[in-house]
Amino acid sequence: MTVKDLSKIEGFKTILLVDEDLVINNAYTGDLLSDVIGNVGDNSILVTVQAHKNTIAVGSLTSMPAIVICNGRSCPDDMIKAAKDSEISLFTTEDNQFHASIKIAKSLELFK
Repeated sequence: MTVKDLSKIEGFKTILLVDEDLVINNAYTGDLLSDVIGNVGDNSILVTVQAHKNTIAVGSLTSMPAIVICNGRSCPDDMIKAAKDSEISLFTTEDNQFHASIKIAKSLELFK
């Protein structure tokens, strides 16, 4: 799956698309950013409700290709700027984290 494929998931809205060809192998769902830093895998995206620039800092530290913000939360301008500077794509969805994670897992073909 690539970053561009996230934009094709029903209900996902592209806020910033940086490198659409980056490969995504997995996803990590969480809001405790220190936990994300310690446990996220390579080429993973983050599914969270944490819509602020500190989330981008975590993404940058862990080389995330993209972040999905859930529950209809909007991304503030400073978060979008930080994502652009860090080359991290951003998506939003009205879905809660559980449903967004299921959609991503299906797209990754982690289960049928």
